[in-house]
Amino acid sequence: MLFNSFEFVLFFPIVVIIYLILPKRLKPIGLLLASYYFYMCWNAKYIILILFTTLITYVSALLIEHFDSKKNKKALMITGITVNLLVLFLFKYFDFFINNINFILAKAKISQVNNPFDFLLPVGISFYTFQAIGYVIDVYRGETKAERNIINYALFVSFFPQLVAGPIERSKNLLSQIRSIREKNLFSYDSMVSGFGLMLWGLFLKTMIADRAAVVVDKVFSQYYLYGTVELILAALLFTLQIYADFSGYSAIAIGAARVMGIKLCTNFDTPYFAVSIADFWSRWHISLSTWFKDYVYIPLGGNRKGKVRKYFNLIITFLVSGLWHGASWNFVAWGLLHGFYRVIGEVTGGIRNKCYDLLKVKRNVFSFNLLKRIITFALVSFAWIFFRAKSIKVAFEYIKRMFTHFNPWAVFNESIYSLGLNRSEFSILMLCIILLFAVSLLNFKKKQDVGTLIASQNLWFRWAVYIGLVVIILVYGEYGIDFSSSKFIYFDF
Repeated sequence: MLFNSFEFVLFFPIVVIIYLILPKRLKPIGLLLASYYFYMCWNAKYIILILFTTLITYVSALLIEHFDSKKNKKALMITGITVNLLVLFLFKYFDFFINNINFILAKAKISQVNNPFDFLLPVGISFYTFQAIGYVIDVYRGETKAERNIINYALFVSFFPQLVAGPIERSKNLLSQIRSIREKNLFSYDSMVSGFGLMLWGLFLKTMIADRAAVVVDKVFSQYYLYGTVELILAALLFTLQIYADFSGYSAIAIGAARVMGIKLCTNFDTPYFAVSIADFWSRWHISLSTWFKDYVYIPLGGNRKGKVRKYFNLIITFLVSGLWHGASWNFVAWGLLHGFYRVIGEVTGGIRNKCYDLLKVKRNVFSFNLLKRIITFALVSFAWIFFRAKSIKVAFEYIKRMFTHFNPWAVFNESIYSLGLNRSEFSILMLCIILLFAVSLLNFKKKQDVGTLIASQNLWFRWAVYIGLVVIILVYGEYGIDFSSSKFIYFDF
């Protein structure tokens, strides 16, 4: 069931109404059943995987807390993590592994290995697996108590707003709120208003920007060999905006839906394209995942505690794993490694750059300096997204090569960009929506508040004007229009 579907428009109000009228002691059960139904609408049989992950991590945490021996605790933690990673490997990476083995065998002229499994990738498996693994590690570290109520824990793993594409929640936040559902009423009018506004904004991002930009992006990336510099750069920039509007749109709907019911999910995006460096970008983009890798991969590897060389190595490994998490393909690995090298180069050259600034008397606390840093960071991130979007690492390199060798500046003036899937009218709508996104993002950046909170803080007449305006725009010009059809969110594949 997609957030941007008619089914969800019916499903969500029904769930909220039932949740509000249920007795406190039954609310977690009601939400759990709704969450399982939500997931089973995609593929009912794969609910077994969520149940398996839930059971293994639930028992692992209880056993970790039961034993006093650190050796036993560590063995149980490793066992629980390994079992879940093996399931993830089998469903997400086994085919990639076999294909690479067969590539090597073919080069050596040895008979290839047949793949005995042919699984459909379960939606959201990377998200709920990492959330459950994080819980086990937190219990091992003593940062949270093992949950004894199986209903509470099962709801923590499968809470439907963030089940299939995050945010990846920590037990200290989400599980603690789930525990309190039976004790107090989390729902409030203010949270409902704020959550509803955030959901509408998320739908706007998805239907008005992401799905519209996808028309151009899909056409150019699938036939990149037909286009020159202008079209290729345009598609790369539009994908940069598409993936942000798509994923932050999903996160906004997820956070808003939970907020309507009085449950607070963590912030997942904080105006990432206003970042002044790659390090700053990763503190603003997919925050729940980047902090997960920091806490459970980078720091356990040694972080920055074992010298600069080891720090740089740890950064590269962390970003490599992050790239592989996004997909079982070498282009995702290349994307992750590229960001890792960005980070290392930024660290290595930091002192040199500061000396150059001092020598040239460059003013660093001024608008122009920060603007330049933001432009450079945006360009680096946009370039890296080419590897993320391309079908393979070979296609990514060919795309980049053609982008720098087939110059066609006349395409800016001869209106050929209107032949990429969007006519002049549709392209103009996209540009206007992007301008609105920039304006709202700038407001978020200045006010340090999300859209839902900003709307909720306004007078009643203004709130309803925004609500009605967004609904009308989405219904008339969004994916529900004549020329567009509902499409899944990009991160559903991860």
